[in-house]
Amino acid sequence: MNALNKIPRLFGNILAGVLMTAAAAVSHTVPAAAQQAIFTREGLVSPQVNADKSVTFRLYAPAADSVAVTGDFLPSSETDGWGTAALSEDEEGVWTLTVGPLESELYSYDFIVDGVRMTDPSNVHQMRDVRSMMSIFMVSGERGDLYSVNDVPHGTLSKVWYESESLGMRRRMTVYLPAGYGDALAGAGRRYPVLYLLHGMGGDEDAWPTLGRAAQILDNLIASGEAEPMIVVMPNGNAALSSAPGEGPDGLYPPMTRPDKTMDGSFEASFPEIIDYVDSHYRTERKPSGRAIAGLSMGGFHSYHISMQYPGTFGYVGLFSAAVRDVEEDAYGIYADSDAKLERQFSDGVSLYYIAIGRDDFLYEDNVRLRQNLDAHGYPYEYHESDGGHIWRNWRIYLSGFLRRIF
Repeated sequence: MNALNKIPRLFGNILAGVLMTAAAAVSHTVPAAAQQAIFTREGLVSPQVNADKSVTFRLYAPAADSVAVTGDFLPSSETDGWGTAALSEDEEGVWTLTVGPLESELYSYDFIVDGVRMTDPSNVHQMRDVRSMMSIFMVSGERGDLYSVNDVPHGTLSKVWYESESLGMRRRMTVYLPAGYGDALAGAGRRYPVLYLLHGMGGDEDAWPTLGRAAQILDNLIASGEAEPMIVVMPNGNAALSSAPGEGPDGLYPPMTRPDKTMDGSFEASFPEIIDYVDSHYRTERKPSGRAIAGLSMGGFHSYHISMQYPGTFGYVGLFSAAVRDVEEDAYGIYADSDAKLERQFSDGVSLYYIAIGRDDFLYEDNVRLRQNLDAHGYPYEYHESDGGHIWRNWRIYLSGFLRRIF
């Protein structure tokens, strides 16, 4: 079908969505019996997590020719782990599909309506990953509960700004303080270890708190005694930008997969400014045994090189699906002499060198070569391999495992 023929249908879908919203609003003042049977007082329910942990998706689109759901819970041969399945339409124009039962986890999905990708209009829970918005839902159980807000003491998340003289700008980062940090009685005078947690390419200082559920994981693991109370610093690894899109003087720029100065050495060269700010503004343990650095993909690349560049700074290193590969530019000489730097790093002592990756990850072979190099020199490390590829589901798992092993 050509684009001109689709215009009436797309307007029909938009009008249908408006009418559905209006019907839901009217239902607060008009008895439910006056509404179509397919609506509840809150509107169309989607997704619906059922008692058996199957999940039902619904979309009201009577003018559509086809509706599908695409998500990370469906079988897929793609590197992003997203598969696609078709919904069926009933006589009322509601498209429905039930999948599962599903394992306990946080899942992401979108609808595809006549070839147009869209979030679920019945689901207010959404996240941004680089340039894409996606709907999310949670299936309860081990991981789902770990990623949820539970009845435990909660830490605080703050967006703070620090001055980077080397990059010539004020820059924004997210800081997690554990429950009790500000308690005048229990927290006064206590110093805390610090984890520097780095995002991947296209991400920013909002990635780990949102997609990674970092605060919820920390709250729950600390409350259960599986992780030590710690400060977690999540900076923006895009050295040419001050903050996440729309959150700073850079303006309402569109998110970019690879902004300037992401892997040219400038972020690594400026990293001591972040450590200095954190140590001067928070009650930190200012020694290697009180510092860890970890990151996913590009953040793993940064963690790999930062931990080598500043030996004796970090006692714990976590590489999650790390992009440990050659780079095209090195403005600061950060990536030179890596073998010598690695030797010095391990000579100074590393309490934990943690490598984790999915066996379907496109960076898998790069990580094989990294481990071969470590093995050849007798450097100790801990290795974890999982199913799946370069996906947030794995990175949340790796973070949860790493937190249990540090400090």
